[in-house]
Amino acid sequence: MYEYFFQCPHCWEEISMLLDPSVNTSYVEDCEVCCNPIQVSVAFEEGELQSFQAESIEQ
Repeated sequence: MYEYFFQCPHCWEEISMLLDPSVNTSYVEDCEVCCNPIQVSVAFEEGELQSFQAESIEQ
């Protein structure tokens, strides 16, 4: 597992998520600060993080 730090696209606070290198997918997770949903997309190659994207989901 990797801990990845980034800015929430809703509240702009720095937050972290645990990323599993065995999973290349897109999923929704709530911000730990403002509780708004974030669309997270990750891609790993040979256990190394290749891309990370976090986008707001309009409610």
